[in-house]
This record gives sequence, C-alpha cells and structure tokens, in this order.
Amino acid sequence: MAKLPRLPVPDLRKTLDRYLQSIQPFLREDEARGHSLFEASYKKRVQWVDDFEKGIGRLCQHKLHELDARSPHNWLDDNIWTNYAYLSWRIPLLINSNWWLTLINDPSIPESILRGDTKSGIEPWQVRRAACILHRVLDWRARMVNQHPDPDTTRTGVWLLTNTEKMFNTCRLPRAGADVLATRNPASEYAQDIMLMLYDFVYTVRVCDDDRIPLPVQTIEDRIRAVALDVIHRLESGESAVPVGVLTSDDRDRWAENYQHLLSLSPTNASTFRAINESIMALSLDHYTAMPWHYSTPTLPSSSQSSHTSIPALDSDAEIHAHLHNTRSPPLARNRFFDKCLTLSLERNTRAGVMGEHTPVDALVPSIVFDYGVVAGIDFSAFSEPVPRPLVSEEARVSDSGKGWSRLDWVTDERIEAQIKEAEGRAQALINNSEAGVWEFGEYGADWIRSVARLPPDAYTQLALQLAWYRSRGVLTATYETALTRMFNAGRTECVRSASVEGLEFVLAAKGWGRGAECPRALLSLLQQAIQTHARRTREAAIGRGIDRHLLGLKLMLEELPVDAITSTSSSDSPSKSGPTDPPQKRTHPLFADPLFSRSQEWKLSTSGLSAGDQFRGTGFGAGWEDGYGINCKFDSFISQLFCGILIFCCLTDLIAPNRIKFCVESKFSSPLTSTNKFKQHIADALQDMRAICEAGELELKDQKKKLDGADTQVQARL
Repeated sequence: MAKLPRLPVPDLRKTLDRYLQSIQPFLREDEARGHSLFEASYKKRVQWVDDFEKGIGRLCQHKLHELDARSPHNWLDDNIWTNYAYLSWRIPLLINSNWWLTLINDPSIPESILRGDTKSGIEPWQVRRAACILHRVLDWRARMVNQHPDPDTTRTGVWLLTNTEKMFNTCRLPRAGADVLATRNPASEYAQDIMLMLYDFVYTVRVCDDDRIPLPVQTIEDRIRAVALDVIHRLESGESAVPVGVLTSDDRDRWAENYQHLLSLSPTNASTFRAINESIMALSLDHYTAMPWHYSTPTLPSSSQSSHTSIPALDSDAEIHAHLHNTRSPPLARNRFFDKCLTLSLERNTRAGVMGEHTPVDALVPSIVFDYGVVAGIDFSAFSEPVPRPLVSEEARVSDSGKGWSRLDWVTDERIEAQIKEAEGRAQALINNSEAGVWEFGEYGADWIRSVARLPPDAYTQLALQLAWYRSRGVLTATYETALTRMFNAGRTECVRSASVEGLEFVLAAKGWGRGAECPRALLSLLQQAIQTHARRTREAAIGRGIDRHLLGLKLMLEELPVDAITSTSSSDSPSKSGPTDPPQKRTHPLFADPLFSRSQEWKLSTSGLSAGDQFRGTGFGAGWEDGYGINCKFDSFISQLFCGILIFCCLTDLIAPNRIKFCVESKFSSPLTSTNKFKQHIADALQDMRAICEAGELELKDQKKKLDGADTQVQARL
C-alpha cells in the first residue's frame, strides 16, 4: 500500500513572496480609487516582510520545524488547524459551520409517497429507505476499516481509507472557550449502535456485529420500526420529549454551560451523553414533509402552514428548496443533535439528507460515502415483504424492549426547559435569515470548457465567480477556494487565494462588456492569464506550498514568544501603536498587525466543492461573512468501484459535470448587499459572457489561420 509523505513546513521566503503577490490586487484597486499610491504602499509591505524574514520570522520558522518534529503526522493538522478552524469557534454550528448534502429520491418508492403531504407521523417507506441507506453506509465503513492493506492501493485510496473512520463513533463536546472532540472507544458498549431521533425522543439501535459488519438490512428495518412503534405508544400515552438536542444549535459557550448543568442534574444525563458520543452516527426520522412555507424565501417570509395548502410538484424549485432547508436546519432546530459528526435525516415522504459537524473530516469524505450509500436504492430482495407494513397503534402496544434497541432518557429542570425555549427562538432567527438555493447552469459544462475553450474547468468557474462578484458589488474581495492536501499523511485542506492581479485585470475589462457588443480582442488573453495564475496557485496549495496555513502557524509561534524576543527584533514602523493605558496586545509584528493582512483574509466569497453530484440534489455550507456568500460547486471527486470484493479508488480531475455546473449558494437576508437569487443570475451572465469571449477568440484564430493559409497558397502559386 502506498505510503503518504509528510506535509512539509513551507519555505519561509517563498511563502512571504507569495503573500506579497496575493495582496497586490488590493493595493492596485486602492490606488485606482484614489487612496494611497501602489508603489509606496507595496514598498512598505515589502519592508515588513523583509524585516520579519531576516529577524523574528526565522525563530518562528524554527519553532514550526520543532513542532513538526515532535508531531505524529505533521505540524499543522496535529496541533493547529482543528482547534483554530473549528473547535475554538463560538458561533452556533447550525448553518454557520456544519455542512449538508441533500440526496436524490429513490424512484422505486411509490410516487404517492414521494409527493408528500401535510400529515404527521412516521411513514413505513421512510423507515425502509433509512435502513437501506444506513446499511450501505455501514457496509462502506466495514470495508474501509476491516480490509487488509492492498499493495496496489493508490495514495488517494490511502487518504480515503484513513479518513473514513474519523467521521464515525465520535462527537463534538462543548467546552468554555474551545470545544473538544470525543475520543473514540472501540470497546464501548455503544460502538456498534446508532443514535436514533424521532419526535425529539432519543434511542440507541444496534446495527452492527462486534466486527463492524452491518446486520442484515431486514433486521435494521425491524429495529427502527420497533423504535417508531415505541414512540407512537409514548405519544398516545401523553408523553412528550424534552428537545435537549435544540441546545446543540446554540452559541457554543452557552451550550457548554447548559451541558455542564445537565451533567450536574443526574448520572442519567452522563450516560445518555456517553451513548450519543460513542455511537456510530445519528439517524433522524422527521414526522413531517417539509414544505416551502416553513422557510423564508426572497419574496415570502416563513409562516404558518394554515395559510398555505399547495404541495409543490416533485423536483420543482420550491420542493428542492424545502428539502435543502430541512436537511441542514429543521424548524426550531428540532429532532437533531448538531454536535454529532454525521447525521442522516429522512422526512415523512422519504426525502433524505446528510448533515455533519466539520471537525473530524472535510465534507468530501462523507459525500463519497453517501454517494455509495444512495446509488443502489432499495434492494427489495433483502426484505420478506415488498411493501412495508403500516405502523399501527395496536402493534405499538406490544412491548419489544431490549431487542436490539433502548431508550435514552434526560433528567431536566425548569432552567434547562427555559434555555431550550430561548435556544429555539435563536435557532429560528438564524434559519429565517439564511437565503440558500440550489441552481444548475445547464448551457454547458466541463466538456465544453476543456475541449473548446481548452481551459481547466475549476479555474474557469472560479473566474466566473470573480466576475459575478465584481459586477454585483463593484469592488474586489478576498476569495477562498478549498484545495485538498490529500497527497500528504493526515493532510486536510489549504486555501487557494483566488483574487489575483491577473484576475482583477480580467474582471475590470469584462465587467462592463455585454454579449451584444463586439468582444474586445484582449479579453481572451486576460482570461487565459488569470486562469493560468489560478491554476498555478491551486497546484501550489495542493502540494503543501500554500500560504495561509503557514502564515497562521508563524503568527501563532510568534504569539508564544516572550516579549523581549519581539521588541528587540521587530520593526518600529508598525501600522498600529498602543498607549500606556491600553490593554496588553498580543505579541505581533507589523506584517500581521497590518490591516491589509486581515483584509486579505476576509473571505466574503467562500467557495468549495464536494462530489460530482449525480446522487445529490444539492450540497452546501454557510457564508462566513454577514455580507458574503458560501458557494459550493463541483470540483475534484472520486469514484469507487467494487472489484472482486476489493475497493479500488480512482481520482477524477474534473468534477464539474460534462454538460452542466451545479451551484449551492448561501447568503443572509439581513445584509442589503447580498441576494442569493440575484447572485445566481450574475453567475449565469458571467458564464455566458466567458463562453462568448472564448468563442470570439476561437473565431479570430480561425480567421488568422485562413489568412495565413491563403498567403501560403499565393506564395506557392508564384513559385
């Protein structure tokens, strides 16, 4: 089996040079807007960089190498990134941090079920589909964890093998200041169980043998069905669940305080938390079909069901919109445990989705797993009855306690119940403020970009987003694109800084041009140069030569140094000064104290990609800034194949589909500067204009070739 190399500590000077390149477009735009001159501003930053590199930066770089030497995998992922990017965030996980996938419908399920209704209750087809998806996912887990290393496994395969296990059997735990990740315990009594939520009641269900091999899908369906019947019985008896899971949607420090209070109330709560934390994953069965009126749209605020009666058509924008929102943000944040690292949810009409806490792995890994989980659909041969039996109250009165499932209980008090009510209000405010939408550009895709435009689809799409942003806002912004460092042991991600001087020159030239006018001859050349720069930066990031993770590490090493180590080596030409009465500042350097350093990391355009999307209706994540966008589109992917029982992995370089490009865009209603619907139109316009630019350039090349061929013919005739 291939061995992955260690993620390197990048060269200090090269990182600093790349940083200087990345801030040039901001300085050039400032000059164009009448602010400070580019040469003077840039010269000042060069001086700060040189001072850092020749002085305290050397010590910081040395400390990073020391940190790397004592780290089991690498300096970044073992020590810095997980805490800085995820666990130290105090904002709610709901929308802001958790990723989500909406899965395609299963065509074998009756259309009368798929259309949905406004009724309440668990649907037997919902239970069956949940069991089938779950069984496939558990099968993947068993194959990954139990298979013997194959000497022919590629580096991509090794990366996937090592990352699959990380998202199972763990959970984020709230702590004041910074959270922690629950330690996996393979010997736990819950290690082969899932957490199951219905009507906010919580259960564990045994779904695997001790060797992690999943139980037969019929057995899993029977056990989920038994739990659903138990819930029906509890509801008919007048019992209602205390929705403790809502607290996981709240501000992290507030949740940490409530978490500790729950632990203090009873040992029962500690046992429940342990079962949740150590279980494989969560399954949430919602007792309703989400409808468009449950969620805000640009023209319609969320409102009560009573004022709407029209059920949207299958695959309509309204129907997909409701599916997407319910997967990542159900009304009042009910029937979810947002700290759990992997949650499969199904609505009453069998619509399925996945949501995950981001800390253990990046969303590409579960997207690959659930692609496998959904692609086969329901295997009717695995069930004794082709149509699942109704869930009837008479059957619910028959006790089935202790047969592969058990209840998890909470002990609460008035304080917790009041906190839940307040958390519901805060969660609903977040949900109502989120404008998310799935959109598919169907005029062309990767095939045309690659074969006709002869450009890389990833970089091409990034330039379209740059152009769309500039047309919508009239100003440059820092743009984040995720690059995977999967070629390295325990590698995760690096940032590609999409904003560049070449990109700025292209968008400035193209922003006012429309397809009705003659295409300027220089536009194609500017586009090609911008794409070339972006492609180079992407390659550098993927091979461990990005700049943002390295700069973060240097900054953190600097903050750990004693004050005298800084004051004796740092330049006095700092952009910020502190007075004698000011509170102590963090140890810093003009390079990091520079407002432009922070501005170059204000990722108001945050982009990423998951899988090719054939099994997904939509994918996404939240915008990182109130006046920004979170955009998921389709880049690097994987395919898995079963060959003689051995999983073989192939890496695809083009994840944008051959004839379409799918986007999921999220922004905030509260910002007057953003609109998901309007931005989707800007993206469409940019993609159409860029095709016209490429086609105009192609025609010009053909005309030039004809003229050259004609001239050559005349010369030959004279001869």
